[in-house]
Amino acid sequence: MVMAGFSSYHFPTLTNQSKSLKTKTPQEEMFSIGSLSFFPKTPLNLSKSHKHLKLQLPICNLCVKNSMEVPATASATNFGFKNLMETFTVEVQKAENRPLNVPLIAPFTIASSRLDKVENVAIRIELKNGCVGWGEAPVLPFVTAEDQPTAMAKAKEACEMLKSCSSMTLGAVLGEIGDVLPGHQFASVRAGVEMALIDAVAKSIGIPLWRLFGGASNTITTDITIPIVSPSEAAALASKYHKQGFKTLKLKVGKNLKADIEVLQAIRAAHPDCSFILDANEGYRPEEAIEVLEKLHEMGVTPVLFEQPVHRDDWEGLGRVSHFAKNKYEVSVAADESCRSLADVKKIVQGELADVVNIKLAKVGVLGALDIIEVAKASGLNLMIGGMVETRLAMGFAGHLAAGLGCFQSVSSSLLKKWQQLLAFLYYHLSQISIAFCCISLLLLF
Repeated sequence: MVMAGFSSYHFPTLTNQSKSLKTKTPQEEMFSIGSLSFFPKTPLNLSKSHKHLKLQLPICNLCVKNSMEVPATASATNFGFKNLMETFTVEVQKAENRPLNVPLIAPFTIASSRLDKVENVAIRIELKNGCVGWGEAPVLPFVTAEDQPTAMAKAKEACEMLKSCSSMTLGAVLGEIGDVLPGHQFASVRAGVEMALIDAVAKSIGIPLWRLFGGASNTITTDITIPIVSPSEAAALASKYHKQGFKTLKLKVGKNLKADIEVLQAIRAAHPDCSFILDANEGYRPEEAIEVLEKLHEMGVTPVLFEQPVHRDDWEGLGRVSHFAKNKYEVSVAADESCRSLADVKKIVQGELADVVNIKLAKVGVLGALDIIEVAKASGLNLMIGGMVETRLAMGFAGHLAAGLGCFQSVSSSLLKKWQQLLAFLYYHLSQISIAFCCISLLLLF
C-alpha cells in the first residue's frame, strides 16, 4: 500500500508485511494525494471544465520499498528537529483553515461511537519564502475534546495569531501555538497547526519529514482494522485482507461480549493463521476483559495486544487487566484513551498499569507526542502509533514521525476508501488555485 508524496511529506512506504510495491510516476502520484475537500466558497463541479485551474504535480517522487528490503537509515545529512527549533527563523505569510469533510465508504463503528463521514479541519500555512505546509485537526466524538465548529474557531484564532507574529524561531512559534491552544481541550487543533508549520519548515530546508525526525527508516509496517460488524462481515473482511497479505488484524470489540466472541470465531475460521490485536475502546468492565482473554485461550487464540480494555479513568481496572493478561497469558495491554497527557504516561509508568502506550497526535499534539515518546522510551514502555479517523494529511505526518524515529512496535491502519470516491484537493498558491485530483484508497485509523 502506498502513501504518495506531496509537499515535504515525501510519504514513506506503508507495507502490510508481505505485499510488493511498485514505484509510480509523478503523474500517477498526482492521483494518490490525500483525500481532501478544501473548498474556498463554492464547491468544485467535477463535471465542468475549469480553464483557469492548472494541475500541479507533487513536489517529490515517492520512495517505495518492498518490506523485505533494507530500510534507509540515519545519516550525516539528517537534520535534528530539536536543533531546527532553535535555529530556523519562521515568518508566516498566510495561514488559513477550512472544513475537511470526507464520506466513508462504510460506517466505522467502535465501542464508543459510529461514524459515516469525516468532519475534520484542514490547516494551510504559507511562509514568506513561499513554502507551504498542510495539517489536519481530526474530530472524533467521545475521543477528541473538540467538535468541528470549535475546531474551526480555534484554528482560525491560531491562524490569525500566526499572521500577526513577528519573525521568531520555530520553537518560539510552536510555543505561541501552545499558548493559544493549550492542553487536551484543544490538542487536536494544536496538532493540526503544528503539522502545517513543521511541514512548511521541512519543505523550506528541502528534506522529508521522516528524515527531519531522525531518519531511522522510510518504511513502516501496519496492521489493518476490522470495525464492529456482524460475524459474516468480519469473516469476509478477514478473507479479503488475508488475500492482500495482511498478517495482523486489529479487531474492534467492547460493545457486546457475546457478539465479540462470535466475531472472533468467524475471523479465526476465515483467517486461521493471522495475529490479533483487540481494541475495546473502553468498552469492557475489567471482569469482561478478563473473560474475553479466557475464552480466546479456550479457542487457542492469544492476541498480540489488548488495547484500552476498560474506561479511560478506571486506572485500577486497567492495572488489574494488564497484570492478569501479562502474568497468565503473556499478552501486553496498551493504554490509548487513558493516555491523554504526559502526566497520564507518568501515572501509567509509576503504577505499572500497561505495557504499551498508543501515541496519537490528535490527543497530545506533535510536541506533546515527542515528550511522551522520550518518557516512554526511558521507562521501558513500548510504543504504538495510530490516529483518529483522518485523511492522509494527518496520518501521513504520523507515518513520517513513526518511520523517522523508528521506535514504534505497532502502526495501526484501516482501508475505508475506494478510488471511485473522487474528491478535489484544492491547493492555494499565491493568487492561483492549483488542483490535483485525488482518489485515495487509504485512510489510516486508530
